[in-house]
Amino acid sequence: METVGTHVANSEETELKSSYRDHVSNLSLDIGGSLIKMVYFSSGSSSSSSSDDDDDDEKHSYLKDGINTSNHDGSRGKLHFLKFETSKISECIKFISSKHLQHYGELDDKDLASDENIVKATGGGAFKFADLFKEKLGIVLDKVDEMSCLVAGANFLLKAVNHEAFTYTDGQKDYVQINHKDLYPYLLVNVGSGVSMIKVDGDNDFERVSGTSVGGGTFWGLGRLLTKCQSFDELLELSRQGNNRVIDMLVGDIYGGMDYSKIGLTSTAIASSFGKAISEKKELDDYRPEDVARSLLRMISNNIGQRIFFGGFFIRGHAYTMDTISVAVNFWSKGEAKALFLRHEGFLGALGAFMNYEKNGFTDITHQFMDQSCENSNLTP
Repeated sequence: METVGTHVANSEETELKSSYRDHVSNLSLDIGGSLIKMVYFSSGSSSSSSSDDDDDDEKHSYLKDGINTSNHDGSRGKLHFLKFETSKISECIKFISSKHLQHYGELDDKDLASDENIVKATGGGAFKFADLFKEKLGIVLDKVDEMSCLVAGANFLLKAVNHEAFTYTDGQKDYVQINHKDLYPYLLVNVGSGVSMIKVDGDNDFERVSGTSVGGGTFWGLGRLLTKCQSFDELLELSRQGNNRVIDMLVGDIYGGMDYSKIGLTSTAIASSFGKAISEKKELDDYRPEDVARSLLRMISNNIGQRIFFGGFFIRGHAYTMDTISVAVNFWSKGEAKALFLRHEGFLGALGAFMNYEKNGFTDITHQFMDQSCENSNLTP
């Protein structure tokens, strides 16, 4: 992962056509229990402006993942996507200040004497850290409903961005063409610190149908205690090197190496996560941390792998996580459904908050992006 200053702050950006004036930006935030997600928009009418932005991105070593395009008059624009650990919120504030993004919300037109900037924000941290943002940046956080933002962000990405949704099986990523006219209904599984399962029936028609407290926060919390890893990404990287079969009890361990074919379980299917730990005279220190991390990742992924579209920073494009979820969806649906992942998975809430900037006309971005998507079928990620 990449760094801003001395800490990790990843950025993905999507370039889109825009008729907005140069250097106008809007900022939105999704402040979760584990991570702060940020989206801001910048536009420029010349190639030099875009080049300056690219140079700046290279200088800060941002991770980029975008779609490049330009309007007929050469104007260009970008949606920037960044993340910061909530525990290091000072780094997020420092970044906003360095980019002068605190000036790119909405002015308070109810109080003409006020020079406060109002920034759209969602997530529990929008309430918890409201005073901190006011004190450090002069920002007033306008709290937007979290579930509404998740759905709005997902709808935008699925309708407007080519090469956004993909399946992942046996190490193979395959992009899926979404039929905009047949998008609904779908199930959105947002895997953040906890997990919310949302049935989406239309643009503003959705219902949270289920959820679980066992999510990314569980993986990171238990992983930190069990392995001494200092970051979520370090824990994910450690899991790549592990072998969960050392700790997990498999069907074959119970049935003498045989499948339980009557209910469709192979000998390699997990019968009990961490199950071998109860039958072996070993302490935690006797197990390799990488094996513990692998088993924990497998346990969380299998637990949530029963729905369709997956978002949230637990996934992070991690191959083993996506593969495990895909296998779980295939198993529970008896092969009738596939797990679909999103390139900008962790930014649904922040993007949905961004779409609430109605006064400045930023909701037009959706329509512009969708028009562009239809006109330019050869856009590449």
